[in-house]
Amino acid sequence: MKELRMLVWLCVSAALMLCVGCKKQSDSGVIELNYANFPPPETFPCVQMERWKSEVEARTNGRVKIRTYPGGTLLGAKEIYDGVVGGTADIGNFAMSYQPGRFPVSESADLPHFFPSSKVASVKLAKLLQQENPAEFAEVKVLTAFTCPPGVIMSSNPVAEVTDLNHANLRSSGTSLDALKLLGAAPTAMPQSDVPDALHKGVISGIVSSGEVMQDMNYAEYCKYVVEARLPVISFAVVMNRRTWDKLPHDIQDILEDLYFEQAEWTGAYVDQHVEDALKWSVETHGVQVTQISDEELTAVREKLAPMMDAYVQRVAEKGIDGRKLIEFLQAE
Repeated sequence: MKELRMLVWLCVSAALMLCVGCKKQSDSGVIELNYANFPPPETFPCVQMERWKSEVEARTNGRVKIRTYPGGTLLGAKEIYDGVVGGTADIGNFAMSYQPGRFPVSESADLPHFFPSSKVASVKLAKLLQQENPAEFAEVKVLTAFTCPPGVIMSSNPVAEVTDLNHANLRSSGTSLDALKLLGAAPTAMPQSDVPDALHKGVISGIVSSGEVMQDMNYAEYCKYVVEARLPVISFAVVMNRRTWDKLPHDIQDILEDLYFEQAEWTGAYVDQHVEDALKWSVETHGVQVTQISDEELTAVREKLAPMMDAYVQRVAEKGIDGRKLIEFLQAE
């Protein structure tokens, strides 16, 4: 009996594996796909998701229908990539830095390159992934890639020098944590949802993130000083289950391929404008003081953060990756 149960279990498992990644097709022949995302619906990664969905449905004349799941309602932030590989979701958007070391080529974009905008960084990242076709994405099809805007310092206290943050307790994430340590701060990692209360209680004195949160999360109520310091971005990729991709008609694959760079550029431009609008709102509504980092100070910050570049090159060399080449590509005009 035990052997029989095991045989049945193996047969069921094999059948499920065969079905994983199969595109779902309705009686009318419409291809139905689901798309998992983790931030709240109003945030820019989900805005770009809805825009991509609309474009795909329009350009395929309704032959493809996409159901979107924002806010982790299908898969959590750290579950999305594996969920797409396994077939729980056909498509997913995730941040590579949420799984340190797993996406070593992509990590190069999150280093302190001092990108001037998300649009520039997003297109650079998309070109990098297309050129390198890194092994870290071998199990999926990359549909587009983009970044958040360069990080700004939002503080309840004036920031005298970005090169010496005087042990300021600033919430941060990703590579910005290492950057802030080199700049003399005392960074703290915490969920974005905990930040308003931590600011209110004085547990932290500020946050380093992209500037749209000044309005979206109402941080302008607590952080009266903003320095546009062009600190590291956070990279995202939108990926599709490889078996789902392989089963799509070629003309639909072509439509998705055509959207690869267009979506990266659109997303970057959208969130750059959102940051500009949010900072303007912060100044007009809460009297926030916004300053830009000077060229002289930017040069000094570059020198302070140079060890991050060297450490990355050494780390990925152990995996057979030429990190210096990737850095040079991302910094080329």
